[in-house]
Amino acid sequence: MFKVRMSKRKFNCVNAIADKNGIISALAMDQRGSLQKSISKAKGSEASAADLSEFKMVVAEELSPFASAILLDPDYGLQAVEHRAKNAGILLTYEKTGYDASVKGRMPDLLPEWSVRRLVAAGADAIKFLLYYDPDDDPKINNIKQAFLERVGAECTANDVALFLEPICYSDAIKDEKGIEFARIKPDKVTKYMREFSKPQYGVDVLKVEAPVNMRFVEGSKANTDNQVVYTREQAKEYFHSAAAASRLPFIYLSAGVTDEVFRETLELAAEADMPFSGVLCGRATWQDGIPEYGKGGTKALRDWLKGRGMQNIQALNNILVKCARPWWDFYGGKECIEVVE
Repeated sequence: MFKVRMSKRKFNCVNAIADKNGIISALAMDQRGSLQKSISKAKGSEASAADLSEFKMVVAEELSPFASAILLDPDYGLQAVEHRAKNAGILLTYEKTGYDASVKGRMPDLLPEWSVRRLVAAGADAIKFLLYYDPDDDPKINNIKQAFLERVGAECTANDVALFLEPICYSDAIKDEKGIEFARIKPDKVTKYMREFSKPQYGVDVLKVEAPVNMRFVEGSKANTDNQVVYTREQAKEYFHSAAAASRLPFIYLSAGVTDEVFRETLELAAEADMPFSGVLCGRATWQDGIPEYGKGGTKALRDWLKGRGMQNIQALNNILVKCARPWWDFYGGKECIEVVE
């Protein structure tokens, strides 16, 4: 029987992010620049670092009891680490927020005052790294990104900690990444990056990926409100299959800023396509509608919203995962197919 070798610590790291059944139902709270803009708009004034820290702390307190893990940033999220439920594992992000739009290629960069060792010392069970990646870009640009990721993966391996990679596809030729033109090319780009970053030289343990289709353009979907169609339902399921078949690693889906209803519909379609996904890392779909409440009424209003609609959102998502997601170790054929080494 073929077995995958994994260090005992890395095996435990991934398990710390998953629940007891091996399903990853993680809450994403590592937004920085986008969250600051949203809170500023809701408040009608510039959001401070204290506002971001407070918002993350309240969300962690109210929603992490219903999650297997929480993803936070060391910029504004360390207070939230201390206020999460103890059942929730900790993912800490390593990349700077956003990218330099004045330089071609959306090049990655790391938080300069942090290292993997320091993130682990701050409580991280696993490291998350986001990489903007166009598989069809200039090979010189992609070669730089691949080498960059190899260094991040080597650092995680040296510290014996799990690496969750979040590739985000894009195209410089198409500016509207939520529009119909990008929807046509997205399945191919997602499939290509899942194949690329499954290669062992990157040291990735779990892929955190986009759905390969935009539900707004799936025929007959609830998200398709204007009858613009790029994929039939059967075509969409085939794209899920193609992307999953390209991966040699367990993978989970990210919500990518869509509403909770659209994200749930996406997961239901993935399940209908019989995809072996191992869970989600879901952020804005769960808590983004609480931002106006925070802007108007502060922490009490946010807490009240989270106890009601926020909890309903995460519980509805968890109900889908119970029915549809598979343990991360099943991707390798089961726990017995993983050789855990000291």
